[in-house]
Amino acid sequence: MTLFQIFDILGIFAFAISGSLVAMRKRMDPFGVFIIAFATSVGGGTLRDLLIGAQPVFWMKNTDVIFLIITAYFIAIFFRKKLKYLNKSLFLFDTIGLGLYTIMGTEIGLSNNFHPIIIVAIATMSASFGGVIRDILCNEIPVIFRKEIYATACVLGSITFLILHHLDFNETIIYISTSSIIITVRLLAVKFHWSLPTFYSKI
Repeated sequence: MTLFQIFDILGIFAFAISGSLVAMRKRMDPFGVFIIAFATSVGGGTLRDLLIGAQPVFWMKNTDVIFLIITAYFIAIFFRKKLKYLNKSLFLFDTIGLGLYTIMGTEIGLSNNFHPIIIVAIATMSASFGGVIRDILCNEIPVIFRKEIYATACVLGSITFLILHHLDFNETIIYISTSSIIITVRLLAVKFHWSLPTFYSKI
């Protein structure tokens, strides 16, 4: 199993846990929790594949993805009482998924020889769109549209990936550096209350 495949598995797993936690916090039934977990974990990758014309999309070609989501779903269900601090757990898994999916999106963009700007856009959408679907289905304003540093972290991570790749760094160093940048930025943004400015109009 390659490092790319390992990170892909971890990203799907992390987002499935994240979706499950949000759905349980909203007191959804078991089926509802699974739907949110599924949409969160494959939403970004599905958008990515549709944009680059890869059909059928990745989870339709590999049923292991479905079983991985089911596994994450049951883990979240059975260990929900162990997760005493749901908000912290949600933030952790969401941030991990964000970092890993940014790597996947950037790698796939590079393999298709897209322009760097397009690669960063694909990576950001791939990483954040699952969270957008999750929040919309759970009747919340998506994190990406709020003041939180979310998509910005993906952009910084993807740019870091491209720079290190251009400098011919080892794949392992690139992957670890990219995910570390995203996770660190998210953690620091929450700790020190960093946020982007908002626009307000009386219209």
